[in-house]
Amino acid sequence: MRPRLPAWTATLTWKAAVFITVMCCALAALLGAFVHVAVTGQTVGNARDKALTKLQDVTRLYEAGDRLPPGAGVDPPGLPESLRKLAVSGKRATMVADDNGRPTMWAAGPADGGQAIAAEIDYAQSAKTIDGLDRAIAGSSVLAIGATLLVGAFAVTRVTRRLHLTATVARKISAGDLDARVNDPRTKDPSRHQDEVAAVAGALDTMASSLQGKLESEQRFTADVAHELRTPLTGLHAAAELLPPGRPAELVRDRVQAMRTLTEDLLEISRLDSQREQVELDCHPLAPLAERVVRGSGTETQVRVVREVCVETDRRRLERVLGNLIANAHKHGRLPVILTVDGPVVSVRDHGDGFPDYLVEHGPQRFRTEGGARGHGLGLTIAVGQAKVLGASLELRNAPDGGALAQLTLPYAEGSEAGCGTQASDPADLGLPGVGPGDDASRTHTE
Repeated sequence: MRPRLPAWTATLTWKAAVFITVMCCALAALLGAFVHVAVTGQTVGNARDKALTKLQDVTRLYEAGDRLPPGAGVDPPGLPESLRKLAVSGKRATMVADDNGRPTMWAAGPADGGQAIAAEIDYAQSAKTIDGLDRAIAGSSVLAIGATLLVGAFAVTRVTRRLHLTATVARKISAGDLDARVNDPRTKDPSRHQDEVAAVAGALDTMASSLQGKLESEQRFTADVAHELRTPLTGLHAAAELLPPGRPAELVRDRVQAMRTLTEDLLEISRLDSQREQVELDCHPLAPLAERVVRGSGTETQVRVVREVCVETDRRRLERVLGNLIANAHKHGRLPVILTVDGPVVSVRDHGDGFPDYLVEHGPQRFRTEGGARGHGLGLTIAVGQAKVLGASLELRNAPDGGALAQLTLPYAEGSEAGCGTQASDPADLGLPGVGPGDDASRTHTE
């Protein structure tokens, strides 16, 4: 299996640094090898010429019968055996060898009686020159690679910083902050040439502005339509109440009520879309609040309390979320519908066919239903929006053994319920309409 690299190795800065390092090392190695071969060949060639010239002089002295100078002789000690064999075979050759720890250049040629005449010159200075050149090449390569890395990292970091800013703004826009902009100064001056990063930033800002304009236009249209419908609906509702009793009157009242509910939902969605909603926080025991919502819904919903806590939340908005979840479970699911309170987590589960795949993957969508289901898709949309205002997370998924499961997780810190002991838990104190102090309505849906 391929080794799993750390996350930082995926960054553009790291990749650019590796690329620059590899290219610098390859270039330094190539240039260093070229210079080393060229200078070494020249140095060795000069030393060989000197050795062969000395061999010629020694050979003339040998043939004339004169005394040979120091560093020359017939089969002298220290002459490499391989070089001697070449000389005995009638060839003239040179070789660098170590003579008692001192680099020496030997030149040898044939002599009488199957012997070899040879001459040596000191090669230590040439060897030092080549070693010094190699060290200089290595040192300059390291300095060049370091300087190139610093300059390259500075240049790449400037680019990646701008890319990170663009990505951050894109994530903010995706999260709903339509006012976020990159505002790259390179896009503000038309006479200034733009690089690719500036072009991406400018395109993102333009897209965000266009998207913001369209969304705001749709929000205003939704709010205006809902506001305009309220007045005629109010008159229609009053007129429907004056109709004589009978089936037609009931149908008219039912449709008028449905229209009023839809209009109020649209108004609420438009307020949520404006992101100007303010929460009124207070400390509330969660289990009694959930029971109150169940009783107010008038449905057969079981309430199970695993762990009771007090949460600091906006009661009205939380009741709206739970009420919509319960209504959705009864409208699109099947009994039993169970509301469970487990600390700051409230879940509503039915035993129907479950949420559609599109809803689980992408969340609720307005005016979209599948399979001939009744409704407009606004209840869950409002629940998600109100949960966001509360700072809570609402997860919609399907239970493993079937049925839809909506799980609301409220913001909660251990010990935050301090001071909630005086909160009223009696149904009448909680303000439930139609429930008197003596009514034991809290047990109606708890079994």
